[in-house]
Amino acid sequence: MKRYEKFVFEAGKLIIRALNIATANVYSTNYVNPPIPEGYKHVCGEWNNGFVIERCSDGSQFVWIPVGSLDSNGTLDGEHFSKKFGRRNYMNNEFSDDEFNEALNDELLEQLESVKKYGGFYISRYNISKSSEGKPQSVKGVMPWVNINFDDAKKVASTIEDNEAVKSHLTFGAEYDSVLEWFIKTEVKTLAEIAEDSTEWGNHWNTENSPKKGVETGTREEWCANNIYDFAGNVGEWTQEQNESSYCVVRGGNFFNDGCSCPVACRVCNRPDGKYCFTGFRATLYIK
Repeated sequence: MKRYEKFVFEAGKLIIRALNIATANVYSTNYVNPPIPEGYKHVCGEWNNGFVIERCSDGSQFVWIPVGSLDSNGTLDGEHFSKKFGRRNYMNNEFSDDEFNEALNDELLEQLESVKKYGGFYISRYNISKSSEGKPQSVKGVMPWVNINFDDAKKVASTIEDNEAVKSHLTFGAEYDSVLEWFIKTEVKTLAEIAEDSTEWGNHWNTENSPKKGVETGTREEWCANNIYDFAGNVGEWTQEQNESSYCVVRGGNFFNDGCSCPVACRVCNRPDGKYCFTGFRATLYIK
């Protein structure tokens, strides 16, 4: 909420009155026209079903999340669920019981302002992988970058893009849940498929014909929602959300767990220094 001052004269005296103008949940309605950063091109999809842009230099792809079209049922402070951009509590009060938190400062605060300005944000279409030159990328048909701890994942994600127009970062919980809410809003997935059983749209242990191991990005079309691949299953994804013990939150489930006990909405807390063969990460773009 911004504070403004109004100057008025009453009975010949100057009186200053403070005016509070609510701006916290004001988003651009131009989310139907996703901005395309310099160095990128649009390759497929519409704003409401997976608008995909591709970086010309290496083919990395990102998908537009139209936050302005979502319902105001998210939270940025962990208490008031009245935001379009924010975390959600999908799984029987697990959100509050384990006191998950995400401070609204630095990168997340900048992203919030960007989301308000443009009406949305971009997230990597695929799990981040490593190119033959060792650089991070978001492309189809390669193994996700795993066996990486939280700090290194955060550092690598920040190097994907860093120029005057665009900056990348490791996905926040507010961004992750905004994607899930978009899936529900567009009816490509139900709340039950997100919070109760993600088996049918991810590489989980109990998925029919599951290889019981991690596979290349974008392997199956049934594991795609609104042009985003492998959001459920395959490898879990580090996020910048934490719990009260400062353990970092991994989202999405993985091939090592089944889609019932660990659906896509599940929050799993891991040691930030841990390295796992079933945990990778995604990156999000902050448009300046």
